[in-house]
Amino acid sequence: MLQNIFSLIIETAGSVLGGVLLLRFWIQAVRVRPPQQVAHFIFTISDWMVRPLRKVLPGFSGYDWASLIGALVVALAAVALQLAVASALNVQILLVLAALLFLQWVFYGLIGLLIIEAIFSWVNPQAPLAPFVRALNAPLLDPVRRVIPLLGNVDLSPLVALILLRIIHQLLIALIQSL
Repeated sequence: MLQNIFSLIIETAGSVLGGVLLLRFWIQAVRVRPPQQVAHFIFTISDWMVRPLRKVLPGFSGYDWASLIGALVVALAAVALQLAVASALNVQILLVLAALLFLQWVFYGLIGLLIIEAIFSWVNPQAPLAPFVRALNAPLLDPVRRVIPLLGNVDLSPLVALILLRIIHQLLIALIQSL
């Protein structure tokens, strides 16, 4: 039971930090300026890791590689700690599990953003965070919107994007498990 509690703490802390690092990367990749409260939260949680990594991995082509690699390092550390607790530390297993955890964070983060946008569109399209979330989702939804038209003023692109993300996620997991 103590092992399960420790594993839950590691998984939660790793997921929050990894998710924040991935959000920081995505914000800069799509060139969106977050609201001040969101930016303050993101930078407060992640600056301690990103700033030293930037000395080794400077930004290139407009991408914040330090944030992305930081999320991968967090995934590696979380899996290593969980395997150490389970006394099954193996480098090959560590790398595969860390890659899976990292990809899971990416896909769940994108899915979460799509769900938040859908909720905003139903409940309060004029919410202060709605334009920020819309801008973060634009790289995912714009290509889908070019293919799927509005049906009676109903935008099905978030639903299609969610299904496509789930399919890609399952294919990647199957690919990694087959290795």
